[in-house]
Amino acid sequence: FLLIVDPIDGTRNIMYNKRSAWILSGIAPNNGPGTTLADIEAAVMTELPTTRHLLADQLWATKGGGAFRESRNVFTDERELLPLRPSKSPTLAHGFASVAKFFPPAKAEIAAFEGKLFDAVLDSAGENPLIFDDEYICSGGQLYEILVGHDRFIADLRPVFFGAYGLPKKLVCHPYDICTELIAREAGVIVTDENGEPLSAPLDIRADVNWVGYANETLRDTIAPELARLLAELPNQQKEIRA
Repeated sequence: FLLIVDPIDGTRNIMYNKRSAWILSGIAPNNGPGTTLADIEAAVMTELPTTRHLLADQLWATKGGGAFRESRNVFTDERELLPLRPSKSPTLAHGFASVAKFFPPAKAEIAAFEGKLFDAVLDSAGENPLIFDDEYICSGGQLYEILVGHDRFIADLRPVFFGAYGLPKKLVCHPYDICTELIAREAGVIVTDENGEPLSAPLDIRADVNWVGYANETLRDTIAPELARLLAELPNQQKEIRA
């Protein structure tokens, strides 16, 4: 077997006691260099809480076996199984959603892209239906927010944007950052790459990963075509972005 681990996903969050970090791990049959994220058969994500937390969660899943969540009282060690409930809302209106733009490189371009995407998928009739942006600066935390129903849509497409604008592909998502996406899929969340396909990056520590998470199929069906259209309009595209 091949085990991939991110011992602290969200280092800055926990360093500043701002938000929880996460321990992420996934295990897959060792198929040599051809092993990919799609081969992961079991995954676990464990919350590293801040000093102000009372509760900390652990989530896990096996392929075809469903996803589970346990909450632990960090003072008494009391534990409780809780449901995973991704949002069933058919719209982003009045919910949380974001396109990752954590750092200065391409921030303005990504924000403009995000604005175009949200304009395209929202009904503009009547009062402006707000979308709230609350970025969690770690992939494990982003998945968690979708899994528990806080966020409805998240896209981390930094490698695509950095490539489009001729920027170094530094500080992007790698396979160890997203090695627990099996948990999201087992809970009913749709997770794809920039082309709408299942994640299939090599299970190593260097590959760049683009990923998109939709809380439900209705959101995917609404957003994915517009996302593909806008990605195809980016400059310096070296490959076709498919719907």
